[in-house]
Formats: sequence, C-alpha cells, structure tokens
Amino acid sequence: MEVRRLPAHLMRASDTDRDLTIERLAVAFTEGRLDHDEYERRVGEALNAVLVGELRSLTADIPAPALAVPAPRPHRERERPSRPTPASRGPARSEWGEEWRWWSGAGVLLTAMWATASLVGGEFIPYWPLVPLGIWAAVLLASAIWPGDTEPPA
Repeated sequence: MEVRRLPAHLMRASDTDRDLTIERLAVAFTEGRLDHDEYERRVGEALNAVLVGELRSLTADIPAPALAVPAPRPHRERERPSRPTPASRGPARSEWGEEWRWWSGAGVLLTAMWATASLVGGEFIPYWPLVPLGIWAAVLLASAIWPGDTEPPA
C-alpha cells in the first residue's frame, strides 16, 4: 500500500506547531522585527490556524533563527588556584552581557503580556512579571558573587 503525504500547506497543524510559531513570533517581537500590533495580530492568527501552511505564512517574512551551536572545547583538568584570579571570579563580560540580554528580552516579552492583559481587562493588574524577572536576576547576581562549582559559604 502506497502512503501519500499531503503537501505541508494542506496538512493540519498541531498544538506544537502553533506553539513553535508563537515562540518564533515572540523572538521576532523582542528583536524589534514586529511592532506590538503586528505581533498581537499574528499570534491571534497562529492560535486560530488549522493548517501548517497558515502558520508558515505568518513567519515567512521573518528570518530563520540562527542556531547557536557552541564550539567544542578541548577537555582538560582544571586546577584550583589558591587565590582567585580575575578569570576565576565569574563569567566573562561577554557571557555576563549575553545572560542579561536574555533577561531583558524576557522582560520585554513578559511586560508586553502584562500590558496586553491590563488593556484587555480595562484596568491595570499587579505587575506580575516582577516575580520571575526578580528570581532570574537574583540567580544571575548570585552566580556573579559565587562563581564556579562551589556553593556559597554557610
């Protein structure tokens, strides 16, 4: 028996397909590729999409995300210095900045969700993004204060 596959534009979309499309739209929004109204419109269309082709048309004008594949590092035993050196005090500046960029992007996205919920509800609701952003910021600061595999002093 021959199995025929439908073309992608005629195939029914799954919940995962919708979720992946919404994630890609969120990234495009945080990168500044979409304004707030366009983002909201496309997310609404993604949630109502029935076919994979409908989802693909929502992201057709957005560049594909670059896959960040870290370069392999040679494995070697690390020596524990007796005194902390500048390199062992915490993450490098570029890594530190990258972590805070991710935090800022999430802050923009969560704030947009909060603002949308407030506008739809007709009144400002408490600023709930403060909780996840605060926890994340605390973890980032703790990793700067207590770097490496050691635990904080008791």
